Amino acid sequence: MKTIKSMMEHLYWADGRILDALEESGTKNKDLLKLVRHVAIAERVWLSRLQGKSSAQYSLWGDAEDLTAIRNMFEENAEHYRAYIEGLKEFELDELIDYANQSGVPFQTSARDILSQVLLHGQYHRGQINRALRIESAEPVQVDYITFARLNMTD
Repeated sequence: MKTIKSMMEHLYWADGRILDALEESGTKNKDLLKLVRHVAIAERVWLSRLQGKSSAQYSLWGDAEDLTAIRNMFEENAEHYRAYIEGLKEFELDELIDYANQSGVPFQTSARDILSQVLLHGQYHRGQINRALRIESAEPVQVDYITFARLNMTD
């Protein structure tokens, strides 16, 4: 559980850093904003599934223009993931979660694998966002786990 908790704390930190970088860049790139919204919505979709709820109401690739609304989504996600993980026992990480994907196809996946998906999916897209920032001549932001770990060594 310690590793999952630490990696999730990294996710919240990295989400915040990428949002700060987007705000500082002043980008109006609709595809870039759509991508960061996608990350927030995907986190929400997976959390719904972990909680045994439907995720059918979420559109993974909707348009976005308001970084404040996206930041609020990320903050709400962090709050709900923290509560979920605090209530999770080690053995429950390997229990299978029944859910349907966005097309309605049923699946069973362990909570551990779902959380791993959330972590890796976000990092993948944060890398894409950083690349796009560089292309726009904006400064990409450091979101590597090791940077997070070094900053939190005293914790």
